[in-house]
Amino acid sequence: MEQVYIFTLFALFVLATFDLTVGVSNDAVNFLNSAVSSRAAKLRTIMIVASIGVGIGAIFSNGMMEIAKKGIFNPEMFYFEELMVIFASVMLADIVLLDFFNNIGLPTSTTISIVFELLGASVGVAFVKELKVNDRIIHVIDAVTDYINTGKVGQVISAIFMSVFIAFVVGSFIQFITRLIFTFNFERRMRYFSGIVGGISLTALSYFLIIKGLGGLSFIHKEQLEWVETHTSLLLGCFFIFFAFLGQILYWCKVSIWKVIILSGTFALAMAFAGNDLVNFIGVPVAAWDSFQLWEAAGTPNHSLTMEALRENAQTPQIFLLLAGLLMILTLWFSKKTLHVMQTEMKLSQQSTGKERFEATGLSRGIVRFSVWITSVLEEFIPKKILERINSRFEKPLEREDSSYDKPAYDVIRAATNLVVSSSLIAVGTSFKLPLSTTYVTFMVAMGTSLADRAWGRESAVFRVAGVFNVIGGWFITAGAAFVMGLIIAAILFYGEIYALITMIFLVGYLVVRNAIAYRKRQRKEKEAQKKRFNKEDLITISGIMKISSQNIAGAVQTIDELYNEVIDNLAVENHKGLKACKKKAKALSSDIEDLKSDIYYFIRSIDDSSVTSSKFYILILDYLHSMSNSISFIADTSYTHVDNNHKKLKYNHIRNLKTISEKMHRQFQKILEILNISMYSNSTTQLIKDVNAIKDEISELIEKQIRDIRTTESSPKNTKLYFSLLLETRVLIRSIINLMTLFKNFKDQYKEI
Repeated sequence: MEQVYIFTLFALFVLATFDLTVGVSNDAVNFLNSAVSSRAAKLRTIMIVASIGVGIGAIFSNGMMEIAKKGIFNPEMFYFEELMVIFASVMLADIVLLDFFNNIGLPTSTTISIVFELLGASVGVAFVKELKVNDRIIHVIDAVTDYINTGKVGQVISAIFMSVFIAFVVGSFIQFITRLIFTFNFERRMRYFSGIVGGISLTALSYFLIIKGLGGLSFIHKEQLEWVETHTSLLLGCFFIFFAFLGQILYWCKVSIWKVIILSGTFALAMAFAGNDLVNFIGVPVAAWDSFQLWEAAGTPNHSLTMEALRENAQTPQIFLLLAGLLMILTLWFSKKTLHVMQTEMKLSQQSTGKERFEATGLSRGIVRFSVWITSVLEEFIPKKILERINSRFEKPLEREDSSYDKPAYDVIRAATNLVVSSSLIAVGTSFKLPLSTTYVTFMVAMGTSLADRAWGRESAVFRVAGVFNVIGGWFITAGAAFVMGLIIAAILFYGEIYALITMIFLVGYLVVRNAIAYRKRQRKEKEAQKKRFNKEDLITISGIMKISSQNIAGAVQTIDELYNEVIDNLAVENHKGLKACKKKAKALSSDIEDLKSDIYYFIRSIDDSSVTSSKFYILILDYLHSMSNSISFIADTSYTHVDNNHKKLKYNHIRNLKTISEKMHRQFQKILEILNISMYSNSTTQLIKDVNAIKDEISELIEKQIRDIRTTESSPKNTKLYFSLLLETRVLIRSIINLMTLFKNFKDQYKEI
């Protein structure tokens, strides 16, 4: 039996290794986002500073490990073998859950996941355990509550969700005051405020991470802590004087105090992250290790030893903390999913407008509409002079004509506020042994500062609000999914024992590998799509416009050609799955073209004066591509809906006609690709337009024939509707192709004359 638990313990530490990698990929956004978004330093410098913070912060984690041992459940109510089931269930569920959120690019809370997984697994084991001795469910439910540390659970959950509200409000207030003082043109004011800013910000970071963090160090004696608490005011005064003097010296040396604060805040937040969140990754296997040692020392059977000894505080072996810190640092440097998750918060908090990460919803529109109304009402009560004065402090400097759309998401003032406020709030929670969610705090602080900084303007507010609700909704989903997964896996392991554990490990491994493969495929597709988008160097000349337009047309034509053939082939055999895939592919094409259209503003600003007149050509090209994507989307969606509703299959002659059209369209699409590749536009394009027009005439004849058939033969109304819809939309698609190639030919001829 001992070998079984040794294997289980080994499996837990292996799972913890994987959990650390997926967890850090999710949580790195918390301390990297502000520094990276503001470009306060080179990425390599930011990563080095964050790595040092993570390494040191691992030492502060010792006190937080008690949450996994006794914070959620009452250990005296469980036997050793039951606790091992709980711990294994938590680790299995955590890896799957965090890996899923990493793949979709949403930041979720590792604290919420671990708390609710512990809760779900504890409830699951307690439930199946009580079912053996109680016949009535009501008695089982009453008994289960005795197994849970309900007071601590309530405190943890309330602390987490209260931190969401507090972080948003505090972040908004601090950023509003900061911007009122410094405005967006803050450089000239730093002559007088550099010392004060450095003194306040760096003193705050020092207070929360040095004074409050000392209690987590095993080598700090009680007498030393008491001395620090007694002389806190004196230490704060010394810190302020030192950092204020340092801030002024840095100004004289022409070093930005804001960048110093951002790097210091990155270090502080990384340190707070490691101190607060390391329990989420290794707390469970460490608790299992302690349980195993207690069982070995007791020498009693595994099914009769209760684990009340876990209530006693024990020092976590330093080797565990050091190895975990090292693994976190390595993940920070080598995980490609870190930047993917970071994009969500960056998009929601960026100062400028552009392609938004989320779509607007009815709720976000309603909230924005209500906010606009409330703002207009409040403005009536504020004197105009005061209102004008406030608005003037938020006026952004005019962008230079040569400014690129690729610029920092926001400035160093907001980045510094994000880091100082977030690290301070998290460090307070850590000092009180409250497992605050670093994700919740940093995300809501960032959203609060964005709102106060007026980054959510009328053009972006509905999308940003929708994004916030999507992320918050993901947090609630995390809580529910973590509880359910923990409960179900615990029940499976309880009955299946070691065989179930081995099976679940292989299943989790399969899911993680499959998600990794799917993620890499998606990343490759995104890189390929990015290559097709313009950059400033390509589009400053007419030849650059021709090049990127050819690429866009070729990509769209290739996809539409494949889609049209696939839709007709799948419709002929009523392949529901195939048509659904076509519908998804058509939607992706429309999204890609929408992305190109969203860049029109930056495109026009990027080209030089001699090429401005060709902007109309580029815009019309995108318009025709948009029309073509709409047509193929309609064809795919209509065909899928017909089969999905189980309507009658199209007649043989209808399928035959559509396949004939599809084959002729395929030949013309291939000619378009050939024309674009060899740049023979004049003669080849003229003949192509004639051939495509002939297909359009053939479709008109098929429509007329179907009208005659309806009057003379029996036919299905649904089939008739589908057939007409496909023919008519194909005509629209052909018309767009003709217009597109005619435009391209005329522009190319004009370009040759130039």
